[in-house]
Amino acid sequence: MSSVIVEGRASERMTSEEVAWLTTAGGDGQPQSSPVWFWWHDGAIWVRSQPTAGKIRNIRANERVAFHLGDDGHGGDIVTIEGRAELLESWPGDVQQGYLAKYDRGIREALSTTPEQLEQEYSTVVRITPTRARAW
Repeated sequence: MSSVIVEGRASERMTSEEVAWLTTAGGDGQPQSSPVWFWWHDGAIWVRSQPTAGKIRNIRANERVAFHLGDDGHGGDIVTIEGRAELLESWPGDVQQGYLAKYDRGIREALSTTPEQLEQEYSTVVRITPTRARAW
């Protein structure tokens, strides 16, 4: 499956934004949106999660997901991505390094933990391959 190209301002936001919304749907079709930390790398979105989280159960039932960034507060600067999610037990070293560097302060201050503890508790890795992207 080929990845969708995200360019320009949308790509800048995918690199700089700290929180996004991941929407999954379970086997019954009920959507569930969750705020997530993420790393945008080589055309894929990478997320860590606790293995028992609802979004993980939903991805097991239905790999199709939606991902979006908040707007600029005035209904503009929108980025929405649809894609297919896969669950992994680990991620490439460069993805891990980038994610941990991006969220180091949040891990230590907001979560009051260490990167090592985060990786143990949030041990499931989700890789989302975009199939459609829209930005305006």
